[in-house]
Amino acid sequence: MRAIHIKLWRDLRRLRAQVATIALVVAIGVAGFVGMFSVHASLQGSRDDFYRDNRLADVFASVKRAPVHLRERLAAIDGVAEVKLDVAFDAQIALAGADAPVTGRFIGLDLARVHARRQGLNALTLRSGRWPETGREMEAVVSDRFAVARGLRAGDRVNAILNGRLERVHLVGTAISPEYVFASRGGAPDDQSFGIWWIDSERMRHAFDMQGAFNQVSLRLDAGASEPAVIEAADHLLDAYGALGAVGRDKQLSAKIVADELAQLKVMGTVLPAIFLAVAMFILNVVVSRQVATQRSQIAALKALGYGDGAIAGHYIQLALVIAGLGVLAGLALSVWIGQLMLGLYDEVFRFNRLAYVTTPWLVGAAAAIATAAAAAGTWTAIRAVVRLRPAQAMQPPAPPHYRQTLIERLGLGRRVGTGALMVIRNFERRPMRAAFTVTGIALAVALQISGAFWLDAIAHIVDVQFRQVQQGDVLVNFHRPVPLTVVQDLRRLPGVIDAEPYRSEPVRVRVRGQIEDAQLLGLTDNARLMRAVDDARGPVAMPAQGLVLSSLLARALGAGVGDRVEVEFRLWSQTRAQVEVVDVVHTMMGQQAFMRLDAMNALARDGAGVAEAALLVDPLAMAAFWDAVKRAPVINAVFDKASTMQSFNETTSRNMGVFSGILTLFAVAMAVGIVYNAARITLSERAWELASLRVLGMTRAEVSVLLLAQLGVELLLALPIGGATGWALATLLMRLMSSDNIDFPVVIEPSTYASAVLIVLAAGLASALMVRRHIDRLDLVAVLKVRE
Repeated sequence: MRAIHIKLWRDLRRLRAQVATIALVVAIGVAGFVGMFSVHASLQGSRDDFYRDNRLADVFASVKRAPVHLRERLAAIDGVAEVKLDVAFDAQIALAGADAPVTGRFIGLDLARVHARRQGLNALTLRSGRWPETGREMEAVVSDRFAVARGLRAGDRVNAILNGRLERVHLVGTAISPEYVFASRGGAPDDQSFGIWWIDSERMRHAFDMQGAFNQVSLRLDAGASEPAVIEAADHLLDAYGALGAVGRDKQLSAKIVADELAQLKVMGTVLPAIFLAVAMFILNVVVSRQVATQRSQIAALKALGYGDGAIAGHYIQLALVIAGLGVLAGLALSVWIGQLMLGLYDEVFRFNRLAYVTTPWLVGAAAAIATAAAAAGTWTAIRAVVRLRPAQAMQPPAPPHYRQTLIERLGLGRRVGTGALMVIRNFERRPMRAAFTVTGIALAVALQISGAFWLDAIAHIVDVQFRQVQQGDVLVNFHRPVPLTVVQDLRRLPGVIDAEPYRSEPVRVRVRGQIEDAQLLGLTDNARLMRAVDDARGPVAMPAQGLVLSSLLARALGAGVGDRVEVEFRLWSQTRAQVEVVDVVHTMMGQQAFMRLDAMNALARDGAGVAEAALLVDPLAMAAFWDAVKRAPVINAVFDKASTMQSFNETTSRNMGVFSGILTLFAVAMAVGIVYNAARITLSERAWELASLRVLGMTRAEVSVLLLAQLGVELLLALPIGGATGWALATLLMRLMSSDNIDFPVVIEPSTYASAVLIVLAAGLASALMVRRHIDRLDLVAVLKVRE
């Protein structure tokens, strides 16, 4: 083994603690990059396989009611390869042992095609039990996630109100569908209150009086077909039948939620690992700079022995690459744990045929290349000047730095500052870049902790706005068809109902200056309390007597503002068009929505004064009697129980975000330890002679430790407010990158989140300082005070 190789291993052994901490920071960056991108690749591959194997359609459309003979005309559209017509309706379901009814989406299933194993588009995969059979009893398979959440098994029987008639449904199995990978009525996870039920299509048509008709259509396109052209042709054909507007797969609710989650994973896998690798590069630069500075004589000896500049530079680069290599290996092992943990959480949310953790070779290669490039870049700047020295020059000690009085001393304030404090100030002023880098690194650790924990604050804010401010009612009910406003009086007579308010929610198409967007128009009563429009900054917004109020997401998509006149096209019942002025824009977090006064909306639609929804305020002590009455109300086909939905939402998001936040907390702690420990060790090695001299002059170990660690303490204190501001900026960046046209995530960070991030990083810094204190106590005064002549 060559002498320079022996020196490499001796340096690694002597610097083992610093090597370990730097490698840990590199490992975290690699683990985050590989783990999150592997989860992304695993989810994307499983999704694509599921969509392909189960033949998910390319275009989806819903109508009020259309005749089945339109199949031929839909199939004749240029670019359409296959057509599937369905009947689907939401209905109220009473589960055994549950007080509140739940909402089920019933969909017709062609049993002949199912048993012949040629389901066609949007094919189901049976997860348990068997397929339904034709017969006297109505049999169904239910979505797997709903069955798990509600503890349903094959053989259970439930009561459902289908089109106003009570039906007994026999559950015979569970299934998953590519159309409902994420089953939701409004975009939020709600396995407890919403499930998909598939029954015999003939029974479905008979139950809902849809013989010879359909209300949902799915289209598969030829390769190379123009999706916008097909959507336009389908809308033109279906408009007369109450079409809600055809959409491509990218805007279908379930597929869009999955795609948004994949995009968010890619953002997290890019931004956060980049921070860790940048910090590792900085630490390597400082460590190698110190290593080179203390080994000038060794470099001179190597040059005298015939080693060239390239060989010596390569030696120090190898030192950095070994550290980076250790970090890569540890990071790859850590990425498997992170990836499998996160994939297990996603498996509870998304249901695919197969979901397995996969790490691709290119991802491993990319992570290794990025880590080694960062290590080499951080090292090269430290060694390029020293390796150019001639042997005779390198054998001499480096010229002592030229010091001058600090700013405080020049201002005449030096006498008012203690000796220890003055030494700290001098170190800051004489090495400002190193202090700045240390402060920046600690601040980034605080910021990472905040960026991982603030999600829980944001979710709590969303829950507060959506469930406590917008929906102040306890229960929302939906009717089969529009009913007179007098239904409010009937609802108020139900047991326990304190108040009831009608409202109208209808899909519309909004046009302005050639821009077209599909939205949901909400008609609210004057002085509405139970269902309101709420601006995130202004609070509840009163509906004007005339005019349209746009959500900020819809206004941004349309490029519209206050004073613009837009065209509103009603899509479901009246199918009328009208011009209306935009009178306000409210900042809402979710959905492209518009708002009007209920009477103004009914006048605009010109279809009477009916409503199909109502919000109820119910006495909590009378809930059992209230639910019993609702289960016997045939006109109510769907219900929304706020309490159960909030509980399900909080349980799901708190668990998932808690795991994610916990991982980032561990990463932030490791990063803080790596930065503080290495900064302290480097400072100790540079000031060892000075500290040993003070010990010889009579200072105690504690006094000497304070002189060294005081600088770290100041750097920590300086980093905390910077870290708080950086955490807010990083959270804002992440929210902007992950927001979509339907979700505008709020940046809400509670004081407790800042406090916990500060305390965690302070604890990590204290632990690092205690480790360095042990090295101070073990200083060999004789060896340290030896000065080279």
